[in-house]
Formats: sequence, structure tokens, C-alpha cells
Amino acid sequence: MSTARGLYTAALWGLVPLALGRLWLRGTRVPAYRERLGERFGLAPPRPGPPAVWVHAVSVGEVQAALPLVERLRRELPGVPVAMTTVTPTGAERVRERLGTGVHHCYLPYDLPGAVGRFLERVRPAVGVIMETELWPNLYAACEARGVPVVVANARLSPRSWRGYRRLGRLARETLRRVAVVAAQSEADAERFRALGAHPERVHVTGSLKFDLATPASLLESGEALRREWGPDRPVWVAGSTHEGEEEAALAAHRRLLARWPEALLVLVPRRPERFERVAGLVRRAGFRLARRSAGGWDGRAQVLLGDTMGELPLFYAAADAAFVGGSLVPHGGHNPLEAAALGRPVAYGPHTFNFDEIARLLVEEGAARRVRDAGELAAALSGWLADAAARTAAGERGRLAVARNRGALDRLWTLLAPLLPRAQPAG
Repeated sequence: MSTARGLYTAALWGLVPLALGRLWLRGTRVPAYRERLGERFGLAPPRPGPPAVWVHAVSVGEVQAALPLVERLRRELPGVPVAMTTVTPTGAERVRERLGTGVHHCYLPYDLPGAVGRFLERVRPAVGVIMETELWPNLYAACEARGVPVVVANARLSPRSWRGYRRLGRLARETLRRVAVVAAQSEADAERFRALGAHPERVHVTGSLKFDLATPASLLESGEALRREWGPDRPVWVAGSTHEGEEEAALAAHRRLLARWPEALLVLVPRRPERFERVAGLVRRAGFRLARRSAGGWDGRAQVLLGDTMGELPLFYAAADAAFVGGSLVPHGGHNPLEAAALGRPVAYGPHTFNFDEIARLLVEEGAARRVRDAGELAAALSGWLADAAARTAAGERGRLAVARNRGALDRLWTLLAPLLPRAQPAG
């Protein structure tokens, strides 16, 4: 073990009590954070069968991006098992909802030598596909020692993240040198990975897997049915994946819309389920008539519907006229605007989109999205779309076409990944 990795490991051990305390505190609102704690130390359920393709996705957004790859693996290599890891319970729930028992799921352990060793012994991957940017020195070293190639897929590295990793110096370089393939979303991302120390010949630009998301006809049909339930003639907009401070802006914008369209409906979907109760109280204190999706039924007089269920945000987008995508009015980096754009919905987001800079820029340039700085600008953007059906439809169609034109990242990733994949076991 290098000196740099030894110091990192010692520091990590010191942080473990804090990490466990954080899990315990979060578990007061989301009990799942207190469950399966052994998996955080590599005590995953042993996985039977042949070596697996292991796909790691931190949380819901990364799971969503990984789904096209996982579905292709299951379709083209039916004899090869797939194992998935997440960090958050919401990510685990998304895996369960979309893939059921078709994949082996456990939590990724803390990056401690013993924990990652136990994890690899129990899960037995043949190759690891790490979604986006997860650089774990001990995990990658253990994979290299066991002959498990690591692919960083859909890789992105914002300038801020790059500056953070650059401070690690040698540790970042030796970690990236162990990566077999970096499949970067853009040339800017690729250049930052090279500058950190990745082998230049192993870094490729494949585009974003988020463009390859499938929009099933059943989703559009379900969206139409839900819209009929809400009221086909009332204006409806979604504020999706919102964070602390953004719900207030969404409610302020909605108050302005109600002055013009008294029947307008806001579907408000906080990013984290542990905030559902708090946001419900915020809506009531602001004086809006609230309905909750989890309560079932439908109050046709509701002015705000709280989306306090998991996995239904795409359905809400499909039922709406327009969308605001959160994490962007506050400096969180923004969430994926392509889910709404792929459904032909015009999108608004704030100035903080460093997690999706190129995608956000593309949609604005195509005339499919608007950047807003505050509640007033959000209300103005929504008013323009709600008042002009032709303009709204044209903006949504431009977004849908932009998504369609940029598909293909999955095929490019597959070309790089295929030589590393295990062969299917013969039947019988």
C-alpha cells in the first residue's frame, strides 16, 4: 500500500463513526438508513452462480442512467448475472422497483481494505462498471489485485469536482491509473480525467447515457389518464427533485400563476423522501390547498399536489404541461432535465446546473428550456408556456428531438465494454 493510500485509509477509519452516526440520524426519518448496516462493511449476502457484471450507481439518478445498460446486459447476455450496488436506500428502492429480483443488490461498502475485500469475495464480479464519478482508492486497488477491470461509465467531472480531486495529488493519479476504461460524457470531462492522471489511451468520449433513456408508450398513456383525473383543461406544472429553499420559490411562482389561472395545479416533488412531511407543512403554512399523492383518491380543488411517493416523477412529467427541475436554484448542481424533455415538456431550471452543464446548455440553445434566477423569472417562463399552447408544444418538441439526436452513448459504451464482459454460461 502506498503512503498516500495508507494516510487516506487511516483518515477514513477516523471518519467511520461520523458516517455511522449520520446514517443513524437519517434513520430517524427514513428507517431504511439503519438497515443492512453489515453491508456497509462488506458483509453482503453471498451471490451464487457464475461471475457477475457489477454495476454501481450511487442513488436514484445514477440508477436511472444505468438502466439502459443493465437492460441490454440482461437482453444480450442472459446467462450472465448482474449485481448492482447503491449508496442510498432510495437508490436501492429504485433498483427493486425497476429490476426486481433480476439483479443481485447490496450496498457498496465503505472504502476500507477489509470491507472491500469481503465485498468482492461475496459478490464475485468479473468486471465493475462505476456510474459517473466514484473514485475509491482501496476499492480500485482491490479490484486490480483480483483481476477485476473497472470501467467508469457515463463519466463526468465538473470543474469543482476536478479541483477537489486534484488536491489529492498522487492518490487520485494512482487510483485513475487502475481504471481500464473511462467513458466520458464530453471532451471537457475527458480532458479533466486525463489531467488527473488517467491513461490517455483509456479515456474515450461516448456521450451521456441519460440521452438513451427509453420513453415507453405506456408512460405517455398513463400520463394522459392521470391528467384526465386531475382535470384536462387546468394548467399543470411540475417542480421536480426540489431541495431546501426551492419549494418556497416554487410556491411563490405558483401564487403568481394562480392570480391568472385560478385552477392551476402545482405538482411538487421533493428530492428526498425524508423531507416530505416538512414540505407538506410548508405548503399548508403558505395557505395552499394541499393533496398528497400517497393518500390516494383525488381532491379536485387542490392547488398543490405533493408527490410523496417514489418513482413517479416521470409519470408526473408525462401528465404536465411544463416542468421545473430542481437542485438548480440552489448550488446543488441540478438534476436531470432530460426526463421531462424526452416527454416533450418545456423545462425551466436555475443557474446551478454544473452536474448537467452540457445538457442544460444544449436544451437552452435548442429553445427547449429556460434558465431562471428566482421565483419571478420562473413564473414568467411558465406563464409564457401556459398562455401559448403552440409555443409550449414547439418548445417541447424541440427538446424531444434534441434527446433523440443525441442518443447512441449506450452503443459506444458497449463497444468499449464488450471485450471485458464474461461469456454467458452454456445452458444446462
